[in-house]
Amino acid sequence: MLALLVQTAGFAASVCTGLVFLLAAIGKLRHRQLLPGVIANYRLLPEALVTPAAALLPVAELVVGIALLAGSRPLAPIAAIALLLVFAGAMAINIRRGRTQIDCGCGHDGLRQGLSWPLVVRNTVLAGALALRLPGGEALASSEIMVAAMSGIVLFLLIMFFNALNALPGRIPAGLKR
Repeated sequence: MLALLVQTAGFAASVCTGLVFLLAAIGKLRHRQLLPGVIANYRLLPEALVTPAAALLPVAELVVGIALLAGSRPLAPIAAIALLLVFAGAMAINIRRGRTQIDCGCGHDGLRQGLSWPLVVRNTVLAGALALRLPGGEALASSEIMVAAMSGIVLFLLIMFFNALNALPGRIPAGLKR
């Protein structure tokens, strides 16, 4: 029973994270001329690597997002975990530097978000949840797949809701709260 729960939760995490990556990739591709500036603003890559990173990142997110939604494992969850932890690390480094006003680069149109610990936690939790997708096991029944898919969609919608709240004008940036 525990193995079934782990598999179902892992599949839900795959659906949720796949949708997050797809939305981020689409946003980045739509505004690809802005992405090099967003990446450069993190001040983590040498200038010569910013343009190639800006060209590859949306494609990587798109491919990983599709692979997660298709149920591919273990490569898709491993790639997604790596991306999420790199993003979380880059945000954490800049938050520690006091640079919370830069755009997170999450790729959501009209939802420019400064860096914050909740974004770091979100990425870390998603990476941890995707780790549940790594072990093998029996195939899920169609009813279990449906429950996991719907759960992943609900989690995705909750993430989008909290991203929208985080991007509201007048919100006090996390680094400036007393």
